[in-house]
Amino acid sequence: MTDAEGSRPSVRRHRDFLLLWGSQTISETGSQITVLALPLVAVVLLDASAFQVGLLAAAETSAYLLVALPAGVVVDRVAKRRLMIGCDLALFLVIGSVPLAHAFGKLTLAQLFAVAVVSSVFSVFFSVAYQSYLPVLLDRDQLLDGNSRLAASRSVAQIAGPGLGGGLVTLIGAAGAMAADALSFAASAGSLTAIRKREPRPARPGPGRRPALRSQIREGLAYVTRDPVLRNSVAFNGTANFFVIMVESLGPVFLIRTLHVAEGLVGLLLALGAVGGVVGGVTARYLARKVGSARISWIAMTLLSLPGLLIPLAGPGWRVLLFGFGWISWTFASTVAGISLTSYRQSVCPPDMLGRVSATARWINWGTLPLGGLAGGALAAAVGVRGTLWIAVAGGCCAGLWLFFSPLRGLRDIPLGEPGPTPMGATP
Repeated sequence: MTDAEGSRPSVRRHRDFLLLWGSQTISETGSQITVLALPLVAVVLLDASAFQVGLLAAAETSAYLLVALPAGVVVDRVAKRRLMIGCDLALFLVIGSVPLAHAFGKLTLAQLFAVAVVSSVFSVFFSVAYQSYLPVLLDRDQLLDGNSRLAASRSVAQIAGPGLGGGLVTLIGAAGAMAADALSFAASAGSLTAIRKREPRPARPGPGRRPALRSQIREGLAYVTRDPVLRNSVAFNGTANFFVIMVESLGPVFLIRTLHVAEGLVGLLLALGAVGGVVGGVTARYLARKVGSARISWIAMTLLSLPGLLIPLAGPGWRVLLFGFGWISWTFASTVAGISLTSYRQSVCPPDMLGRVSATARWINWGTLPLGGLAGGALAAAVGVRGTLWIAVAGGCCAGLWLFFSPLRGLRDIPLGEPGPTPMGATP
């Protein structure tokens, strides 16, 4: 079976891609359970304050700021699939320690912070390796299709995870719900183990000493900063994530303590917002063809994200649905834009630099998350949770201006050219 253009076998019949896709879907669903369950463990079981919840959100993402750049060098040097399997097994043990400690009455807020930091480190290595591994399985002209399906399943996980998490929290408590996340990582490792395609050996250095870690990190940074598309796309993602993490971390506090939503319904409400991500993942390829992959990226993030301003308008009764509707617009817009931008990076970057370039992008894109978590906690203590949400959604809606004021505004499509050492628009 071929794709719509008839040039390549469809990724829907690509066995190894389906295993990677299944691995990602399982672990993402489990992780989304923890996105809901971890702050609920802190709020409900350990009576954490809004500021402490913000600190916890910062801890969960701290490794993106601290170790993402060296992680890219490591990924370029080692077998990526083996690294991902190791990360999955480590996360199984780390996340599983929470329900285990709770069962023995030993769970503390300090352990939650430790689990958040350690799991963040392994998540960074997995995510950098995963984005660098996809081009090993797929041809360049299949990347947009593959990334679209992975993004759609990630959004399905955002629906199923919190919804399932809400049900598990109601049935067995927040700590017990985290056991499901631990098991998901074990299942993900099993799926990756079944992939048959042999991964090319990482490039070995020539005669002499291996290049220094610092110099290889600089190469990745230089590649991203020289390419105007990559440079503006990571600036957009970093800005958006700085504000989005405020909503993600303070959302449960807002819904439970301000709007008095039942704990089990919080996950269902957050899941409603992820519908936009599913629609975005499913329609991204169609929109890229009809509107243009460059045009739709900035249109989505400057216009289609504006209903996100409904989030802080949520109130008691039916008005609580405004929170979910705001999430729908944000997840739809960011998914559509992100698929094209990720496909561009995977397509044009030389294979032996993809780990470092992906890590640089992750360092900027996700490195702002702990900063946003800290800022959100501090703002919540100063101006209240609803006031902080207003600041967050306004900033998030403005993040798309990075794409508007970039070379993308003058293009119909994002160029998916041959990999090479010279970034688009840069001087050789």
